[in-house]
Amino acid sequence: MSITILTCLTLLASAAADAPLFQDDFRGGLGEGWSWVREHPEAWRTTDAGLEILLEPGNMWGGANDARNVLVRPLPEIEAGALRIALTVSNDPIGQYEQIDLVWYYDDSRMVKIGLERVDGQNSLVMGREERDKTRTLAIIPVESTTLDVRLTVRGKEITGEFREAPDGAWQIAGACDLPAKGKPHASIQAYQGLPTAEHWARVTGFRVERVE
Repeated sequence: MSITILTCLTLLASAAADAPLFQDDFRGGLGEGWSWVREHPEAWRTTDAGLEILLEPGNMWGGANDARNVLVRPLPEIEAGALRIALTVSNDPIGQYEQIDLVWYYDDSRMVKIGLERVDGQNSLVMGREERDKTRTLAIIPVESTTLDVRLTVRGKEITGEFREAPDGAWQIAGACDLPAKGKPHASIQAYQGLPTAEHWARVTGFRVERVE
């Protein structure tokens, strides 16, 4: 086998290894495998910019569990190494605790979230853990950007959250914790705690599921 052919095969194998298991930019519709919990069809839409979700009243943090348009899809088993989910979220929250999150989700009472949230008048990156409706905030980090890249990586029984404010910026660790595992995990996108008096839409794009070493 020539060196040129061998090099091409090596590059193809490397590209295949780096390819995501699933990705969705939400432009023109939802990819296969997504489903809604408490769907409100008039309060979500897909556009050329991605998936937009109306920020409605409701909550997933604690025992209320009444937020609508919780988007979920099952995740594959972690056979070796780690599994990562990533998303780009965009919003300029206007009310206290208004948020758009990427979530490692088991059910409405067990999850780990990371996203963009309004906390005490400041846009913040917030990461939190919930198990049996008992919540624990892992990070509240003030941010300037209204668009964030966020990701959650699970290795063994631990999950780590990271974020960056620019596509070419360095990833920053928000926090880490043990998984509140029960049953099969799902990736979830959640937007809630909107003001009843305001029509305010958040946007997401660039969803990925990938294996990492």
